[in-house]
Amino acid sequence: MTLFNKVPMFSKEDFDDWKIRMQAHFAAQDDDMWFVITNGPLKILKPNTAIAVTEGAPQFVEKQRSERTSEDKKKTNLDNVAKDILYKTLDKYTFSKIKMCPTTKEIWEKLIQICEKNEQTKENKLSVAMQNFENLKMKAGETLREFDERFNSLVNELAALGKELGNREVTLKVMRALPRE
Repeated sequence: MTLFNKVPMFSKEDFDDWKIRMQAHFAAQDDDMWFVITNGPLKILKPNTAIAVTEGAPQFVEKQRSERTSEDKKKTNLDNVAKDILYKTLDKYTFSKIKMCPTTKEIWEKLIQICEKNEQTKENKLSVAMQNFENLKMKAGETLREFDERFNSLVNELAALGKELGNREVTLKVMRALPRE
C-alpha cells in the first residue's frame, strides 16, 4: 500500500460513507478484492484429471498448496490482505465484535448488521431524511455555497438509503428552499 492509499477510518455514525470509501479502496488494491469480501475467499481450481472421472464428478478441483503459482498464492491471500485492511480501520470496540469472524466476508456482513441493524432502522433513517428534505430551507446568513453543500449532502443521504429523487423534484425543492430575496 502506498502513501496515497490512506485507509478510511471506520465511523459508525458515517457508516454509509465509510462503506462506499472502503469499497473503492478495496477495488483499488486488487480487482478481485471486492469479490473476496462479497463472496468469500478465492479458491484456485484446476481441471479434474482423476483416472476415472465418473458421471457427476466435479470437472474442477481445488489446487493443492504445492501446485499453486506465485500469482495463485497472491489471489488466495487476498482474504488475509482485506482482513488486515479492515482491522486497521476499526476502533477497539468494533474490533472486539468482529475479531472472531474467520473471513472478510463474515466481517463485512457483521459490520453491516451492527451499523445498519435491520430494514426497520433503514426505514426510520429514510423517514427522518425525507422529513429533513421536506423541511429544508436556506438559513439566515447562510451562503449559497453552504446551502448547496447541505442540500447535496441530504440528497446523497437519500440516494444511499434507496430514495432516488427526480431532477424536477430536486429543482422544485431548491426553488422553494431559497428565500424570496
